[in-house]
Amino acid sequence: MTMKPGQDGGRTEPHQAQDRFATLSFEREVAVPLPVLWQVWLSPAARAVWASPAPSVTVEFLEADSRPGGREVSLCKVAGQPDIQCECGWLELQPARRSVNYEVVSSGGVTQSAALVTADFLAGEERSRLTVTVQLSSLAEDMRDGYQAGFSAGLNNLANVAARTMVLERTMKVPRNIVWKAWMNEETLPQWWGPDGFSCRTKRIDLRTGGEWIFDMIGPDGTIFPNHHRYIEVRPEERIGYTLLWGENGPKHADAWASFEDQDGGTKVVLGMVFSTEAEFQQAKGFGAVELGQQTLGKLERFARAL
Repeated sequence: MTMKPGQDGGRTEPHQAQDRFATLSFEREVAVPLPVLWQVWLSPAARAVWASPAPSVTVEFLEADSRPGGREVSLCKVAGQPDIQCECGWLELQPARRSVNYEVVSSGGVTQSAALVTADFLAGEERSRLTVTVQLSSLAEDMRDGYQAGFSAGLNNLANVAARTMVLERTMKVPRNIVWKAWMNEETLPQWWGPDGFSCRTKRIDLRTGGEWIFDMIGPDGTIFPNHHRYIEVRPEERIGYTLLWGENGPKHADAWASFEDQDGGTKVVLGMVFSTEAEFQQAKGFGAVELGQQTLGKLERFARAL
């Protein structure tokens, strides 16, 4: 059996062993294509947006490696309370089908719970279904209610975030190191970034974690679009996480990421964006952001082939 804190803060009393274990199930139908739902579930940049169970909770990711055998470490922060650490290890990843991970929650150096989390994905005609099963073992205290509330709120957030997420994919017949070289190079990035007919004029550029790129995109008709990218994460030849601002130090309009993986002798590039509001997402779709984004990835491929 485990022990629960007593009313006097120092004494403890036993509770029944069966209280330590629980199996919790959650289901959500989400009105997005399955590839988008998978990216929102797995990509660290998207997880950082939807993982907080309440507005009063801030989630800070200390480590994120979304591959089989990879680990994710985050802190849940609430003003005036000790931080809660969550360690997640990815045990199985079947793209757009299933993920399995362990999760260990601790506070003040004391492990509170351990869980096995299985997520199954199913595509429908217009909606996708996510089923999550949590096999929970409470250690320091009974965590059942906390997990029930936390996962319910988190999955509600996930559905909301997925509804304002845009995902673009392109497989390029270019080795991954060459694609990365074309993207994460201060000389070459401004040469290809943007849709067909657009050019870039750089003010400052520093392509590393904590760095930024402040630039103007100039349209074919001369219209100037001020941009500011802040780089949150740079994992060489694997993943970039960054935020998009409307001009230098302007309001944020999206959290974005790009991932790179070997595929069929080339490179699969995934570019994702979680827009700050659904209205911004709809507006972007309305002016052809999907088509313009694919043009940008096409320019990347042509540029990388020439290197």
